[in-house]
Parts: sequence; C-alpha cells; structure tokens
Amino acid sequence: MKWQISDRSLFAVLMRSPWWMSVGIAVLVTVLALALLPAQLRLGGALMALPFFVIGTVAASRQWRLPRAGQIERVQQVAAGMAWPEFADVLDAAFQREGYTVTRGTREPVDFQLEREGRITFVCARRWKSARTGLEALRTLHDAKESAEAQRARYVCLGELTDTARAFAASHRIEIWQAPQLTAAMPALARKPAPASGGKASA
Repeated sequence: MKWQISDRSLFAVLMRSPWWMSVGIAVLVTVLALALLPAQLRLGGALMALPFFVIGTVAASRQWRLPRAGQIERVQQVAAGMAWPEFADVLDAAFQREGYTVTRGTREPVDFQLEREGRITFVCARRWKSARTGLEALRTLHDAKESAEAQRARYVCLGELTDTARAFAASHRIEIWQAPQLTAAMPALARKPAPASGGKASA
C-alpha cells in the first residue's frame, strides 16, 4: 500500500502556502530555542527548525516555476478561441508530455483516458469554454470513474466552478485544470497570439 500524506497535514498546508511562511516559522523556532532553552539544549532545539527550512526551500522552488499572471491571461484567451479538435490535440500532447498513454473518448463524459504506471485517469474537457461549471458535471465524471474503477479524475474548464462543485471536487479528489494549470502544462500557448474574437460558451 502506497503511503500518502494527508492534504490537511502541516506539511501539505505549508507546501500550498507562500514559501516565506515556512522560513518564518523556522526563524521563529530558531530564535526561541536560542533565547529560551538552556545552553546544552539550544543546538537540539534549533535543529527542530530544519524541516521548516526544507519545506520553505521546496515550496520556493515550486512557486518560482509557477506561470505569471500575464501568461495565464494569454492562455485563457487563446484556449477560449480554439475549436474542440485543436484544443483536444493540444491537451493530448500535454498529457503525453506528462508520461501518459492517451486514449480518446472512451465513454461519456470521458474525453480522454490517461494511463501511467497502471493507474487510470478519466478526463472531461469538452465543455472547457463553459462560463460556469456546476455540481452535475463533476458528479457525472465521478460516477464514470467509479463505475469503471479508474483511480483518478480530472476536469478541464476555463470558467468558474460553483461553490458546491468546488467542494465536491475537493472531497472526491477530482483534479481541476483551469487557466493556471493549463499554462503550466502547455506553456507554448502563452506565446501564441490571442484570437481577434472569441469567448466562452454558455454553460
């Protein structure tokens, strides 16, 4: 059985937080240890700050590679201006770069079936232009994943998710790909010229 870190653990929370928070905790722990502990215990107390320095370093490295706001906006515009065949081809190539074997349109509402190391991910992306995604779209994807005993699900959309849809995605571990995730996976889109016209389709 593969060991997984809880999304609610202190490590996971700090990894999602700005890197300077972990470094700040490390500095605080070090200062308190040096100021309050007896001389023979100060070194050991200060070493307790080391994991926070490591988390801060890893978080800083990840956050440094995150796409910039201008890139995200450009990808949002470019992707919204694409027709489905072109967007599907771009997604297909991005999934293959992640190391997946990609199969198109295996069943409703699954547009892609991704396989890597024996694990299956179902992806729903055809309604990527919808201005707002509700609970039903995510529930349908989740039900398809469960009935096929796939391990993961991913939903691609440029618009907003309702509060209930976002809560459902979090509780059922459905990965949401919006403009930031698309920018990270497909940086070449940020270098394409924005379309002269186009926009999101209604939900």
